[in-house]
Amino acid sequence: MTDRALAVVRAGALTTVQDRGRPGHAHLGVPRSGALDAPAAVLVNRLVGNPPEAAVLETTLNGCALRPRSAVTVAVGGAPCPVTVGGRPAAWGAPVRVPAGALLDVGAAVSGVRSYVAVSGGIAVEPVLGSRSTDLLSGLGPPPLTDGAVLPLGQPVGPHARVDVAPQPAPPAELVLHVTLGPRDDWFTPAAVRTFTSRTYQVSAASNRIGLRTEGPALERALPGELPSEGVVLGAVQVPPDGRPVVFLADHPTTGGYPVIAVVGASDLPAAAQAVPGTPVRFVAVRRR
Repeated sequence: MTDRALAVVRAGALTTVQDRGRPGHAHLGVPRSGALDAPAAVLVNRLVGNPPEAAVLETTLNGCALRPRSAVTVAVGGAPCPVTVGGRPAAWGAPVRVPAGALLDVGAAVSGVRSYVAVSGGIAVEPVLGSRSTDLLSGLGPPPLTDGAVLPLGQPVGPHARVDVAPQPAPPAELVLHVTLGPRDDWFTPAAVRTFTSRTYQVSAASNRIGLRTEGPALERALPGELPSEGVVLGAVQVPPDGRPVVFLADHPTTGGYPVIAVVGASDLPAAAQAVPGTPVRFVAVRRR
């Protein structure tokens, strides 16, 4: 049995293995998946000397606790949270050495939703379609972590960064999503489109890795009925029958029958990953198709 492994002592509410995802398989019905806050995942990998594509752990709200079988370097980023090693406070946003057998505890997020844990060598679970990411919609990749699970680790490939604390964006107090209207904005009344781009929504507690759901004014349809299913992309803003916009995130379905009123720019999606329920959301139109 290799000593390059992590034992999961506390899995947390939802902790998954994530990397850059598996793009290019939508024609097979396979979502992209991957870390929702991709810049945070890249940063923690850099801090421990991993390449940017190495697999990390993505926690949700209440963190996780891990025990390495050999000494490792770790870094925790994304949503700010307390970090301890062997019961003693350790740095967040910086490389930390964890001795063999010591307990690394990643605590509950102080703000934001998802923290990222990189370990020197990366999480070395078996890749599926070129990615180690857990996909909650299709079921591809490793299952979400459970207490007692053991995760293999790869071999370190580079030295860790020499920094005290790496700057990271704060989770949003207000989530501003810049959108391109279309392709189905004509399925809504002009008043609904104005509402969509001028009123404030809130992040719903029903949000997950598949989509950021919102609460707020319902958008009125101009056309009755439903569309035949058509392809949808990362960042698509789909409007189900209740009229409340849903922003598709990494584990989104590759097709859908509800009209897509707009698409969010890719650079705004990492902030969406860190928006806690109740966060105000504004959709700002930047151009038309």
